[in-house]
Amino acid sequence: MALKALMAVTGLILIAFLLMHMIGNLKMFLGAEEFNHYAEWLKQDLLYPFLPHGTFIWLFRAVLLACIVLHMFSAVTLWHRAAKATPTKYETKKKLSQSYASRTMRWGGLILAGGLIWHLIQFTIAPSGPSPFVGVRDTFQNPAWVAFYLVWIGVVCIHIRHGFWSAFATLGANTSAFMKTVLNALAYLVAALIFVGFAVMPVAVLAGGIQ
Repeated sequence: MALKALMAVTGLILIAFLLMHMIGNLKMFLGAEEFNHYAEWLKQDLLYPFLPHGTFIWLFRAVLLACIVLHMFSAVTLWHRAAKATPTKYETKKKLSQSYASRTMRWGGLILAGGLIWHLIQFTIAPSGPSPFVGVRDTFQNPAWVAFYLVWIGVVCIHIRHGFWSAFATLGANTSAFMKTVLNALAYLVAALIFVGFAVMPVAVLAGGIQ
């Protein structure tokens, strides 16, 4: 039960990060000055002077990485225990899963983790371009990167749709048929919001709507 709770909590933290990051991405529509100011504040000034310049972002990255590692460790451990305990029954249940998302959670988790690491390296740890705005804009002027990004976001959102519901069910929120319906609706809403929120900016850059 502890591993299930750990997987649920770390998963929800990662979803919260995606929502926060999505809002930051949308600042691209406000122009270079606003986006660069946001990026500088996030990397240098957040929690200053409580913390020295540039400290928070590294603490944040460490927490994010820890959540990814713990989330994947919990998922793999639980899957391995279930498969080892009742392999025949487990395989049958897996094939009869109610949704595509539930059948592909492990692959979705790996793709999500890989994409997050790539994204952190390319845009925050070792950014390209003279400014954050230019780096992001130049990246998404390449159709191949936009296509890759949209596919990645799509896979992530399939993972989120199932993971969101599972996390709250694990934490005890699935207490009735009504709550199951509410959690399902919220899961679809959050997944759709994240997909649209992340997709609109790179598509706008590629279409020439953000200069």
